[in-house]
Amino acid sequence: MSLKKIANNLLNKSEFAGCLFILPALLGTIIFIVIPVICSFGLSFVKWDLLNPIEFVGFENYRQIFSEPIFYKILINTVVFALSTSIFGVIIPLLLSSILNSKIRGSEFYKSAYFLPFITPMIVIGIIWEWIFDPNIGFLNSFLHLHINWLYDTHWAMPAMILVSVWKLIGYNMIIFLSALAGISNSLFEAAKIDGANSFQVFKNVTIPMLSPTIFFVVIITAISSFQVFDLIYLMTQGGPLDSTNVLVYAIYKNAFEYFNIGKASAIAYVLFVIILVLTLIQWNLRKKIVYNEID
Repeated sequence: MSLKKIANNLLNKSEFAGCLFILPALLGTIIFIVIPVICSFGLSFVKWDLLNPIEFVGFENYRQIFSEPIFYKILINTVVFALSTSIFGVIIPLLLSSILNSKIRGSEFYKSAYFLPFITPMIVIGIIWEWIFDPNIGFLNSFLHLHINWLYDTHWAMPAMILVSVWKLIGYNMIIFLSALAGISNSLFEAAKIDGANSFQVFKNVTIPMLSPTIFFVVIITAISSFQVFDLIYLMTQGGPLDSTNVLVYAIYKNAFEYFNIGKASAIAYVLFVIILVLTLIQWNLRKKIVYNEID
């Protein structure tokens, strides 16, 4: 047998082995992601309550969604929550990571402390923060010497949800920034200091440009996860009071599993999908302007 045939046989065996190893993941993706996505898209054009026969209604679910004033309130809530979480959930970890990267005393303890909320189950976080926000015995009102009905006031419920969401995200985003900072050469910071730059100028002119690819990545994943928030709302406010914290994913849940309107729930899900897709594409097209030294 020639060397060429032996090489081809080995290559074919390697390709077969590779396909065999990715087969479980591929099957899982097809069964649990691709097929449900296709089915849910089809369900957005029908009327179905899980009991009666499916009835095709065309674009009626979408027309109904956009004709309801409550949908626009939910949409605004979602955008406010996602935008606020994305801003504070990126800026605060960025500042903290820059401080901890300067090798301050006890930095390892602070890293662990900030990361702990991210790995804490949401049910635990919900219970703890419900106690903190309690208007009568809560720690926050006692500390601030105020009496605010944080979770029961339409003006304060959404800021409270944003606060908890940012608090939980800080550790994860901070670790990503710290990993990126570790890859920046110290010679850049030393050169800036030799040129007379102060700490703020170093942060602005060296740290930010060098971290811009990581910042871009963190902004995208934070925005996407914020638009998909559900567990926090479900555990702490159930969309109240008066729908002031109701968001799109929670609306999908209520329509599907409380009102048994599967078609409408699927339609809302695809409205959310389009919103996230458009925002991601906009961010991606802006990357050349916001990411240092970005090329296609």
